[in-house]
Amino acid sequence: MITVSPVSGALGAEIDGIDLSQPLSEQQIADIRAALLEHLVIFFRNQDITPADHLRFASYFSEPEDYPMITGLADFPKIVPVVKLPHERVNFGGLWHSDTAYTDIPPMGAVLVARELPPFGGDTLFANMYLAYEQLSDGLKRLLSGLRAVNSSAKAEVTATREDRLATDAKLVPGEELIGVHPVVRTHPETGRKLLYVNYGHTVRFEDMTEQESKPLLDYLFAHLCRPEFTCRFRWEPGSIAFWDNRAVQHNPINDYHGHKRVMHRISLRGSRPY
Repeated sequence: MITVSPVSGALGAEIDGIDLSQPLSEQQIADIRAALLEHLVIFFRNQDITPADHLRFASYFSEPEDYPMITGLADFPKIVPVVKLPHERVNFGGLWHSDTAYTDIPPMGAVLVARELPPFGGDTLFANMYLAYEQLSDGLKRLLSGLRAVNSSAKAEVTATREDRLATDAKLVPGEELIGVHPVVRTHPETGRKLLYVNYGHTVRFEDMTEQESKPLLDYLFAHLCRPEFTCRFRWEPGSIAFWDNRAVQHNPINDYHGHKRVMHRISLRGSRPY
């Protein structure tokens, strides 16, 4: 039987008593899914898995899908390397965001495996968007309930974090922009709970409003959603794996290990259209 140990009051739990290099039983898969839905991001330690094991594990929960920005591994194209090299100063996706909110159907989750770690730093922060929504005032909840957010793959802040990888591994044509328009208040398709669904990395404005009109409220929401009491912090070790629910979680990899290399492997899992 697996054991589930929460890591903070907001979200996150470590899972023990399982070997992800081996096929899982239906009961183990059900237990892991239940832990994910309850804790939103789950962590595994001391796992020695191959890319094939990584792909098998992710496939238990949804169909692995292509990442639109960066090419995957040659033998496993669904596995995308997330790399920072010693001479680079920015880390890929190094800000608060929800993965690929600029697509019509963003992923339901992602499974990230540590392959090469710096001697210090490189932790990842996660934030609970149920709590971010629930802690808003009733008046602001009413205002947001009728709004839709325009999300862009070309927002300047996130584009700056991709420059090094796009120079070597880009999949999109230079200048190509992907746009996704989604409810500001999203309903989780499995739990039925409402959550805040805008993010600093990709959300540029509200539908039918200009960026200038949208900015004051968006700036407030961006600052609100990453309040410390909504978050947890994961310290990576060799053999560590993180599996997060991208529908209800945002994450932020910390860029505090200049001069060192960090290599992670990520699989994105097919989701459903936000409503």
